[in-house]
Amino acid sequence: MTGLEGRRILVTGGAGFIGSQLVTTLLDATGAAHVRVLDSLATGHLENLAHLHDHVEAGRLQVRVGDIVTDSPDALDDVDVVFHLACLGVRHSLHDPMGNHRVNAEGTLALLQEALRRDVDRFVHVSSSEVYGTARYAPMDEGHPTCPETVYGGSKLAGEAYARAHFRTYGMPVVVARPFNTYGPRSHFEGDSGEVIPRSIVRALCGLPALVFGDGEQTRDFTHVRDTAAGLVALAQCDAALGETVNLGSGSEVSINDLATLVAGIVGLEGPAATHLDPRPGDVRRLIVDDSLMRSLTGWRPGVDFADGVEDLVGWFRTRQQSPEEMLARIEDRNWVPA
Repeated sequence: MTGLEGRRILVTGGAGFIGSQLVTTLLDATGAAHVRVLDSLATGHLENLAHLHDHVEAGRLQVRVGDIVTDSPDALDDVDVVFHLACLGVRHSLHDPMGNHRVNAEGTLALLQEALRRDVDRFVHVSSSEVYGTARYAPMDEGHPTCPETVYGGSKLAGEAYARAHFRTYGMPVVVARPFNTYGPRSHFEGDSGEVIPRSIVRALCGLPALVFGDGEQTRDFTHVRDTAAGLVALAQCDAALGETVNLGSGSEVSINDLATLVAGIVGLEGPAATHLDPRPGDVRRLIVDDSLMRSLTGWRPGVDFADGVEDLVGWFRTRQQSPEEMLARIEDRNWVPA
């Protein structure tokens, strides 16, 4: 398969954070003929796609509200390429493990089976660095042991195992992507989807320090969402990636303490940058990518500097219609506990 121009594409989870950026990239940069979104709106939001209204009017973008377990058959009508991002997240798995498994593992299997039946040209399964658990060595290549800390990580590992099995058993054109931590515009701050960077920014805009669970020396490999989306598109167009499991990250390691300090400096927060609380259950201690396989296969390189990306995201939050105080009201401090 050479390129996505003229292709009919399904993006599951396309109203979510990464999904909406991927849809934007597909419509604006690849010449895709038509993009269909399937999203249950459990964590995604239609407003994440509002900037693509012209593509809806032109008939190039269609949004369907539905569940991948039950609605995959209709969503796959006349589809050439699938990007599968629909999932429920880490914190959700801590209070609803069975629900998390149903979407992330069973939903993936249902979608794969239907895509196989319809003989799609390419299936990009988007997994997560959470399948690794805490780094046993660094940087972490694709051969690093997989020992998830949470049911989320386990369900994502099951989903990617099903994807690889479809390649090996049926010859289905599958590639598995393992993005590390992604940040950027439209990232989740609210509910059990809320991530550390947007949560910390909202708190700082309200004059409050970031909440850091544990000592704050846990590290993450943060990649801007535009780079993540570009990487997924590159993998979809790479025949050499078929059957492969490929890391996608920046190769830079940032501690949560340093992140809190950076956000406080950009916002101009006075006083301490962070308040430390008890550790969060199932928290991964260290993540940093070895993305040499991704680079050798596709030539992809991340283009957004981390500090610049965080500053850009602060500016994005400052332009929201909701005030920082209104956004803060939607943040649950311990967002892994049932509401």
